[in-house]
Amino acid sequence: MAQQTTITLVDDLDGGEADEQIEFTVDGRAYEIDLSTENAERLRESLAPYISAARRAASTYRAAGSGAASSSNGSSASDRAANRAVREWAIAQGMKISERGRIPTSVLEAYQNAH
Repeated sequence: MAQQTTITLVDDLDGGEADEQIEFTVDGRAYEIDLSTENAERLRESLAPYISAARRAASTYRAAGSGAASSSNGSSASDRAANRAVREWAIAQGMKISERGRIPTSVLEAYQNAH
């Protein structure tokens, strides 16, 4: 018997459907938030003046050897393939994961521990 699992991200601000997960760091604390396209745009617009005045910090996190964490500037074909493998594995394990957007750190860690 075939099964199909549908994962729906919920916007953490308004409870509607979210389109992406955004990660950010403030005062050394990392945060994740699921947002609709509209709310994500509002967040980016509100941060734009600060981002344009800031300098880029050295990246401190990248999933070791998995290629599953990628920058918001896009990802390579190998990153997409790695992400697809992680998502397929997570679904097979019964984990809840969206079909697109950033893969939660907990899922990446579980995948890495299993492989």
